[in-house]
Amino acid sequence: VEKFNQAGMGNIINSWIGSGEKLPISGEQISTVLGSGVIGNIATQLGIDPAQVSNQISQVLPGLINKLTPAGVAPEGGLGNASDLIGKLGGFLKS
Repeated sequence: VEKFNQAGMGNIINSWIGSGEKLPISGEQISTVLGSGVIGNIATQLGIDPAQVSNQISQVLPGLINKLTPAGVAPEGGLGNASDLIGKLGGFLKS
C-alpha cells in the first residue's frame, strides 16, 4: 500500500481494499509502483518479457488484494511484505 501511495496511486489500491468500484491499473503503472528491477526479476524467473509480467500482474493484483481484504480493510499486520506478495504473484503467473 505504501508503494502505491508513494507512486501517487493510493486511490487505486484503496479501491481494491474497499468495498466499492475496483479501479483498473495498467502494466505501465505496475512497473512504476514495483520498479523495473522487481519486474525484471520476475520476468527472468518466468522466462517471459518484462512487459508481459507487468500486464499480467495488472490483471491479477486487483483480485489478489481484494481477496486478501475480504472485510474491506487491510489486516492489522498489513498485507505482508513485498517479497511475500511478489512470491504469491509469481505463483499465479506460472499457472
